[in-house]
Amino acid sequence: MTAAGQVPRQGLLAELKGAVTPRAALLVIAVLLLQLGFITSYVGALHEPKPHELSIAVVAPPQVSPKLVAALESVPDEAVKAVTAPDAETATAQIKDQKIYAALVVNPAGTEDTLLVGGARGPSAAKAAEAVVTALEKSQGRTARTQDVVPLPKSDTNGLSSFYLVIGWCVGGYLVASILGVSAGAKPANVHRALIRLGTLALYSIAAGIGGAIIVGPVLGALSGGFWGLVGVGALVVFAVGAFTMALQCLFDIIGIGIAVLVFVVLGNPSAGGVFPPPMMPAFWRAIGAWIPNGAGTDAARSIVYFDATGLTQPIAVLVAWALVGVGITFAAVIGRPPRRSRELLENRPETA
Repeated sequence: MTAAGQVPRQGLLAELKGAVTPRAALLVIAVLLLQLGFITSYVGALHEPKPHELSIAVVAPPQVSPKLVAALESVPDEAVKAVTAPDAETATAQIKDQKIYAALVVNPAGTEDTLLVGGARGPSAAKAAEAVVTALEKSQGRTARTQDVVPLPKSDTNGLSSFYLVIGWCVGGYLVASILGVSAGAKPANVHRALIRLGTLALYSIAAGIGGAIIVGPVLGALSGGFWGLVGVGALVVFAVGAFTMALQCLFDIIGIGIAVLVFVVLGNPSAGGVFPPPMMPAFWRAIGAWIPNGAGTDAARSIVYFDATGLTQPIAVLVAWALVGVGITFAAVIGRPPRRSRELLENRPETA
């Protein structure tokens, strides 16, 4: 029997039920799954890089070219996708246009050939091409010297600056959308509020694009050239990620933020082609990378800085598509939502038999 005025001590189970609601427990489990997914995705994508269909062109006399193409195609695990090019100039142009990763130029007058690579597209891919060609040349009693036709500058030795720049833009995009949702409601109250929220996101995106380009350019000197191109890509990346995160919140409330983290952090970052280009990653990450804003943005930024803006059509189209889907879902969710007064009347309507 307890003393007068003393509250009976609750059991441990009752205490747990009072402290952790079912909704909170589900959110904790969701966070655990995201954490494990993060580890799985990053380690799975990056722990064992090896080439797959790494495009290497062969420039050689007609009587030699088929043999070299066959030898490259016979490298185990479909490591190489061999093609031919008529001359070294064409092969160099194809590397600069991001159509191939490397080219073996055979010297018919000697035993030393030339391997052309584009290091700015990914040092690991260039090294993989060099390893494959070196082994092939050795087996035929020949040697090959490597010539980098699109080298990385000392300010961006590993070619990661464009990747981290885009990752920073992505982080800003989903964080600002999450903050707007948490502070003012996951779903805008009406179309006017949706326009204001998207307009705010657009202004933020422009500021983030300019700020990021200034930091990696004039401030740090990591990426030189293409300033306004980077600004445009940055603004588009931030807006696409933010608008899609906003749409996810409209559909799934606070859980939408977790889904955004799953898409842009767990899946998007390791598959973006920053640490290793697509031919050096496993099949799953290789397949999805270019279709997520992280990868599309990295490809676009790298193209602007190092490849004279070649191959921009696909990454820009991907970013625009994510932005349009985000905006479209946001407006659809708001338009399909009854006015607040109507909701209150429906909620307070007396039940009938």
